[in-house]
Parts: sequence; C-alpha cells; structure tokens
Amino acid sequence: MKNSSNKFNLNKFLIKLPTPTNISYWWNFGSILGLCLMIQLMSGIFLSMHYSPNINYAFESVIHITRNVNYGWLMRSIHANGASLFFMMMFIHTGRGMYYGSYMKKKVWFSGTLIMLILMATAFMGYVLPWGQMSFWGATVITNLMSAIPYLGMSLVNWIWGGFSVENPTLNRFFSIHFILPFILTLMILIHLLFLHEKGSSNPLGLKNSIDKISFHPYFTTKDILGFLIVLMMFSMILFYSPFMFNDPENFTPANFMNTPPHIQPEWYFLFAYAILRSIPNKLGGVIALVMSILIILTLPFTNNLKFKSSSMYTIKKTIFLMFISIFILLTWIGAKPVEEPYIFMGQMLTIFYFLYFTVPLINKY
Repeated sequence: MKNSSNKFNLNKFLIKLPTPTNISYWWNFGSILGLCLMIQLMSGIFLSMHYSPNINYAFESVIHITRNVNYGWLMRSIHANGASLFFMMMFIHTGRGMYYGSYMKKKVWFSGTLIMLILMATAFMGYVLPWGQMSFWGATVITNLMSAIPYLGMSLVNWIWGGFSVENPTLNRFFSIHFILPFILTLMILIHLLFLHEKGSSNPLGLKNSIDKISFHPYFTTKDILGFLIVLMMFSMILFYSPFMFNDPENFTPANFMNTPPHIQPEWYFLFAYAILRSIPNKLGGVIALVMSILIILTLPFTNNLKFKSSSMYTIKKTIFLMFISIFILLTWIGAKPVEEPYIFMGQMLTIFYFLYFTVPLINKY
C-alpha cells in the first residue's frame, strides 16, 4: 500500500502535473536550466579528477587536461562554455518571470533569487581555479570589495584569503567550495520545484487560478525535449567552432603577482553588476549598489499591486520592459570598457535608469 502511494505522488508531481495550456516556449528555460546543471555537474566531476588545487600546478594541470587527458579538451570546453550557457538561460528565465509577473508566486521567486546568488558564487570561484592572469587579479579585486565593510572589512578579507594576499590557501578553499556549492544548488532547485508544484506554473495571461490545464506529460515533455535539442545544437556549434568565444585572452597566461593586466574585468555575465559597481565613486556605496543590483528583484512582488490589466497597459509595460533589457545589455557592454569618459558618465546614467525600473511604482503597476 505504501509503495502504491509513493508511485501515485510521483505520478502526480512529475507526469500528471496540471499545467496551463497557454504557456509558451518561454517556459522551457526552467527545464533547460536543469539540463545545464546536469552538464556542469558531470563535466565538473570529471575535471576535478585531474585538477590540482595548488598555485604551482593549477595552470599546468589545466593544460594537462586539455592536451593529455582523453577528451579532456572537450570536457574543459563544455564546463567553461557551460557556465556561459547556464547564465544565458538563467537571465532569460528571470526576464520571462519579470515580464509575465511570475514573481507574484513569492516563495518560487525568492527561492529562485537565492539559486541565482548561489550560482554566481559558484561561477566566481570556478573562474579563479585555472589560475590565469585574469583569474588571479579578478579574485584579488572582487574579494577586496569586502574591505569596504566598516570595522570588519579587512579582517574578513584576510580570513577569506587565508593570509594577507590571494595565495595557495585561497585557491584550496575556493576549489572546495566550488565543488560543494553545486550540490547545495541542486537541493535548492528541488525546493524551488516543490514551491512551484504547490500551485502550478504561471501563464502568459497572468491568471492566478486558471482552470484551463492539461497534464504535463506528454504535451510539455515533448516541448521540453525540443528545447533541449535546439539548445544542445547551438551549444555544440560553440564548442566545435568557437570554443574560446567567451574566454578572456589574459587568462591564457599564468598568474603573475608582479604584473597587473591593463584592464581587469570579470566574465561577461557579471559585467552589468561590475558596471554598476564602477559607476559609484564611493567604495562602500559601489559594493551596496553591486549587491542591490541582484537583490532588488525581490521587491517586485510588493511593488506590483495592479488588479486590472488592459491592452494599453500591456503596451506600456512591454515598451518599458524592452527599455530595461536594452539598459541591461548596455551595462554589460560598458562593464567591458576602460574606466574613462564617456563610459563613466554612460554607466552612471544607465545605473540610475536600471534602479528606476524597480523603484518607480508607476512603472511596475503597468
């Protein structure tokens, strides 16, 4: 009797989950993110078998994986480009939630935001592991930001470093945390899905209690499989035709404590937040703006109080959201530019517009 009950629950939550009939392919990106996590977990476990978390051997161990290990070049390329794919899909998934009002499911939205923060921490620590020039100096700059915290700042930075600079203890602990966090991420995703299955998916019309629903399988599993195939085909094209498209050329040089790169920048998926950080002249203010550039999406469920939707409001909302996407892309572009005019002024203006989208109530009411 107990086994049949478990079977029923599995059937209910994975196969016969009531799903709105009108959800489009924009809802595919949640399942695609699950695929990205599996790709990263499998390729990461393989790479960890050959990686050496020591500042004297880390860079050489990455070269060894690429040149000497059977299909090591493929696994490294999958893992490095898989991070970019992960963030690309996550930004689209979050953008879809913002556009269609999925944030009204508060528990799903809050757990998703926590997943995003864990993913960012995982990606940052993973970027340090190859121990190239940009890995080392990127780690030095980003961890140094914590020194802006009053009273505790420098002590906290030294504690994270395990010394007085980014050294061997830093690389060791970053490797350990980078290995552990994906499993915490998996647990958080399961909780995220549990919250989602409490009341079901949102839908393009924004109806809270839509009765027009069908079972998840086979209708939406086939849509998900098609999405998987399209994404894997595009991902394969990047892997085999342009595997270093998202890599910084500086990171192909071993880390050198005595030689600072002319322009230090993080990976492309952090550039929008990096541009916001640079646009604030005050260090503590910049760090607060950096953190708030992510956490501010938590305010969306509370600033959207609209009870009635019309076609004119939909048009205004669509226009404003497209402007927000343009601001996000421009901030990403400016984050990769040198700290000089006109990029400083442009970054400051775009930062103001970025936060206005979330803080002006009239915008979010449409």
